Amino acid sequence: MKPFCFVLMPFGTKPDDAGRTINFDRVFAEIIAPAIWDAQMEPIRADQETAGGIIHKAMFERLMLCDYAIADLTTANANVFYELGIRHGIRPHSTILMFAHGSRLPFDVAPLRGLPYQIDSRGLPADSNADRQELAERLKGCRSPEEDSPLFQLVSEWPRPDIGRLKTDRFRELVAYAKTIKRKLENARAHGVEAIAAVQSELVLVDADPAILIDLLLSYRAVKAWRQMTDLIRIMPRLVAETVLVQEQFGFALNRLGQRDIAETVLKRVIATHGPSSETNGILGRVYKDRWEEATANGQQVLAKGFLRKAIDTYLSGFEADWRDAYPGINAVTLMEMSDPVDPRQAELLPVVRYAVKHRLGRKIADYWDHATLLELAVLANDQDQAETSLADALAGVREVWEPETTARNIRLLRTARQNRGFDVGWIVRIEEDLGRTRSA
Repeated sequence: MKPFCFVLMPFGTKPDDAGRTINFDRVFAEIIAPAIWDAQMEPIRADQETAGGIIHKAMFERLMLCDYAIADLTTANANVFYELGIRHGIRPHSTILMFAHGSRLPFDVAPLRGLPYQIDSRGLPADSNADRQELAERLKGCRSPEEDSPLFQLVSEWPRPDIGRLKTDRFRELVAYAKTIKRKLENARAHGVEAIAAVQSELVLVDADPAILIDLLLSYRAVKAWRQMTDLIRIMPRLVAETVLVQEQFGFALNRLGQRDIAETVLKRVIATHGPSSETNGILGRVYKDRWEEATANGQQVLAKGFLRKAIDTYLSGFEADWRDAYPGINAVTLMEMSDPVDPRQAELLPVVRYAVKHRLGRKIADYWDHATLLELAVLANDQDQAETSLADALAGVREVWEPETTARNIRLLRTARQNRGFDVGWIVRIEEDLGRTRSA
C-alpha cells in the first residue's frame, strides 16, 4: 500500500492578506494531489475529514500517523496552523510547508523553508506543472528525512515518539474504510433513500468519522428524506449532533416535516449561542415564511401579517450578519414585495442584494443559488430577458431536487403579488412552469 500524505490547507475560495482571492480547491487538484501521486503516495485532505469545525479523533490520528504531510500556509488559516503545531510536536520530519508566492507569512514561520507556488490574477494556479514537479521532488526527498520540525530542531531533549508502537495498520484500514463508504454514498444518492439507508446500516455510528456522518446526513437531504435526517441526528454522537451545521440541518428537516415549533426552538437556540448568521437565519426565516403562508391560507390575516414581519426581519438579520451571502437578502426583498403596500425598505435593500450576488459571482465559480438569486432579482425588476438568462443558468446548475422547488415557490409568491397589482405576469408563469418541469424530471 502507498504511504499516506496528509494535506493541511484551506478549502474553497478564500482571500489572502495581499488582497487576492485564491481557489484552494484548484491548488489541491492541479498542484498538490498530482505531486503526491507523482511521488507514489496517497493524498488525504484535511478539510475532507472535519465536520462543523471539530478537530476530532480521526484528525489527530491522521496528523500523527500519516508518513508525510503538506501544509499550505497561505491566508494564515488558524485551523491549518493548529494542525501544523500538532504535527510538528509529534513528527520530527516529513512535513512540507508551501504558500502562494507573495503571501505574507506570520513571523514565527517565515524563517522555515517553505515552497512557493504561482497564482494568477484570478486566484488560479499559474504554473501548475512546474510547481507540481517541484513539490513532488520535495516529497521524494522526504524519504531520506531531515528534521523539519522546529521543535525537534531546537529542543534536543524533546521526547521522540515511538510511531512504530502506534496502531498504524488499524489506521490504514480506517482510512480505506472511510473512502469506501463515501463512494457508496455517492452512488446511493442516485438510487434514493433505501440505498442510502443500506449504507447507513453498515456503519457503527458511535465510531464513525464525523465526516462520514455529515455526508450521510446530506445524502438524505439530497433525496428529500426529511424523516431519515431527523432520525439520524437523534442517534448521532453528541459531539457531532451539537455542531452548528448539524443543528441547522435539524431545523431545516423539522420544518420540512411540518414540525415548525420544534424547528424554531432549535434554530433560535443556535442563534442565541452563536449569534445570527446568513445560514441559520435563512433557515429560520423559512420557518416563519411557511407559517405566514399557512396563516394566509387559513384566513388568519392578522396572524399572517405577524409571521410575514418575523420572516422579513429574520432574513434581514441574517443578511446583515454577512453581506456577502445574498441568499437571506433575496428572501427578505421578495417577502417585502408581499407587504401591502410594498415594504419601503425594499428599494434601499435591492441594490445591496444585487451587489452581493455579483460580488460573489466575481470571486468564485457560480452555483445554483447565485443564478437563482439573479432570477428573482430580474423578476422583481420586471426584466424578462435577464430573468430568462438567469433561469437557464440556474437550471443548468441544479444539484438537488429541492433547490428548484424553493425557487419556484418564491417566483410564485412574486407572480401572485404582481398579478394582484395588475401586472402582466404571463412570462413569470412560464418561468414557474420551467422550474416545475425540472422538479418533476
